[in-house]
Amino acid sequence: MAKKKILLMSDDLRMHSGVATVSKDIVFETLHEYDWVQIGGAISHPEKGKIVDMSAGLEKDFGIKDGYLRIYPVDGYGNEDILREVIEIEKPDAILHYTDPRFWIWFYNMESEIRRDIPIFYYNIWDDLPDPQYNTNYYKSCDLLMAISKQTYGINKRLLPEYKDWQITYVPHGISPKRFSKIEDDNTSLLDFDAKHGIADKKFKILYSNRNIRRKQPGDVLLSYKYFMDGLTPEQRRDCVLIYHCNPKDDNGTDLPRVHRHLCPDYDVCFTYMTENKPFDDNEMNLLFNSADVYINLASNEGFGLGSAEALTVGTPIIVNVTGGLQDQCGFTKKEFSPDGAGYSQSLLTPEDYVELGSNHEGTYTDHGEWVFPVYPSNKSLQGSIPTPYIWDDRCKPEDAAVQLKKLYDMDREERKKLGSLGTEFCKKNLMTSEAMGQEFIKSMNKAFEKWKPRPRYFMEAV
Repeated sequence: MAKKKILLMSDDLRMHSGVATVSKDIVFETLHEYDWVQIGGAISHPEKGKIVDMSAGLEKDFGIKDGYLRIYPVDGYGNEDILREVIEIEKPDAILHYTDPRFWIWFYNMESEIRRDIPIFYYNIWDDLPDPQYNTNYYKSCDLLMAISKQTYGINKRLLPEYKDWQITYVPHGISPKRFSKIEDDNTSLLDFDAKHGIADKKFKILYSNRNIRRKQPGDVLLSYKYFMDGLTPEQRRDCVLIYHCNPKDDNGTDLPRVHRHLCPDYDVCFTYMTENKPFDDNEMNLLFNSADVYINLASNEGFGLGSAEALTVGTPIIVNVTGGLQDQCGFTKKEFSPDGAGYSQSLLTPEDYVELGSNHEGTYTDHGEWVFPVYPSNKSLQGSIPTPYIWDDRCKPEDAAVQLKKLYDMDREERKKLGSLGTEFCKKNLMTSEAMGQEFIKSMNKAFEKWKPRPRYFMEAV
């Protein structure tokens, strides 16, 4: 039987963005089941107007015979005419959209035209409450919604209560063990990496690898580091370094070197954004995560948190703000009492739990995995803009993060790695590997193919 062909609309999978990385893993983990075409955007594309056929290298690189993968590069996020042309050429069986729908409004404006013949699947990354009612029409334009997190699953279920079970599923991001794996401390490449970046003599390395933008709170990370270091002796401070793997002067963020010079110039900070003016390759990223003693993410909104999941994959413990998809990596559990009163059992919070819970950012459940040192939001402010009228901004206190840093500092590296390895096993068991993600995509989309029927014209509703 011929494979189904999926048209993916997202960041060009050859880019270095988070969306591109996950897009690549989705495609490569399902090539044995589907043929793939991508409208690859998100940049001013040097290859726009071309067709990039990557099929020939799939057997050599991935062992996939008769694989089919084509990319249609576009400037920005494309337009109606490009999509119509690709549909005419490729004749896909479904369209999968992945990223914020606002970048692709033109696509949702033509959904009634598309869904006469082709189902629309959406991988939803929405990362915070209140429920975005202003997104409801986008979600209703789709036949299948796969949620990136348990919190997102709850949002989908509450906004679309009429949708059947097969139309709303939970598919967390998964990290590829081909790119990230544990390396022993005496590995020559790891030692050389530390020496190259001037951190070989550091006994406590704190890693931040999110983008330098406001939502990711890179400044709060530096402030947490300052508070932590203020509590150490001068000798202890010499053992520590904060590693920023991001653009230190992003136009959408802040001037981190300048902030460092102002806040704590005597405390070591290392910037590892580029190697010889090129982004880190997969091997360098793996070395970076293995070098770290702790990974920190204090984002005030976070769809999933690739960096912290990558850290857990190599066995590095994490400090995270309890918001969005980061909650899934915490392993929060609930106590369930037996009906006969004989005792209770401990079990993970489920996606269905989040339909009622909404979010655990207020600490309704506090039992969590040993690999994570959570920081709970202390300030919930309502932010907004024209495209996003309202969303909670879950800010945590840098002082609280500093306390968690001190707990990890007081451990030896072996103890930290032991905790991190528990996080690695947790990810393997809870769908947070690229292989598991691919399997869940196949299960969800095959069920949708089985159930889907062309729908009559859908009229947008005011919300």
